[in-house]
Amino acid sequence: MTPLTYLYAPGDHPDVVLKALGSGADVVIIDLEDAVPSDRKNYALAATAELLTLPQPLPVHVRINSPRDIETLTGLPGLCALRVPKVAHGTDIRRIADRAPGVPLHPLLESAVAIEHAYDIAAAHPAVRGISLGEADLRADLGVRDGASLDWPRSRIVVAARAAGLPPPSQSVFPDIRDLDALYASCTHGRALGFLGRAAIHPRQLPVIERAFLPTPEEIEAAEEVVKAAAGDEGALALPDGRFVDAAIVAAAERTLSIARRETF
Repeated sequence: MTPLTYLYAPGDHPDVVLKALGSGADVVIIDLEDAVPSDRKNYALAATAELLTLPQPLPVHVRINSPRDIETLTGLPGLCALRVPKVAHGTDIRRIADRAPGVPLHPLLESAVAIEHAYDIAAAHPAVRGISLGEADLRADLGVRDGASLDWPRSRIVVAARAAGLPPPSQSVFPDIRDLDALYASCTHGRALGFLGRAAIHPRQLPVIERAFLPTPEEIEAAEEVVKAAAGDEGALALPDGRFVDAAIVAAAERTLSIARRETF
């Protein structure tokens, strides 16, 4: 299934993690980094390891905080992937891959240096299954405030992911859990830039994110028309309304239908 919603839950609150697992999110990300105070890091890791000794009902990623997290969690049945914060170079992720054999990795790019090395990070190792931005840290590093100022690095990682053969990145979290209209507008903008799905920090954000990234009925109808018209035709063609259709447009239509069916593409 193509995941669209990723819900963060702090590792030092196992009750919140359990609620997240039943929230309807496609993926739960247990956070051992920024969401956990320094004096509760050890407890957060122990609680997360205990949970992941058993398989979970949906994919669970863990955003790690230290090398000890990698050693403790690698090989546990309930772990689906590691989220690696503050990756700056491909060598960073290769070192993690060596310490976590067989574990899918999702580097987080959170600095100007990381953006400059986006493709190197995305293509650093076969264990890399996706890249995404950490926009709060990136905004601080660049000294910018409004979201529009990050559109260039956002586009940069979309291109890097595609060039490395990875899925489209998911968007970074939207920090205001009350303004769902602004969240929806931000998601539709992200979708236009090439993102697919988004991380959330509260369950109320999940249906908004899903609605923004799923194709509309009109988009599905148009895609079905393109695919149907192109069936059995290896060349370019024109639809009755005059729209020109070639292989690239057919591929985009098939991708739209795959997302609508929540299929992996």
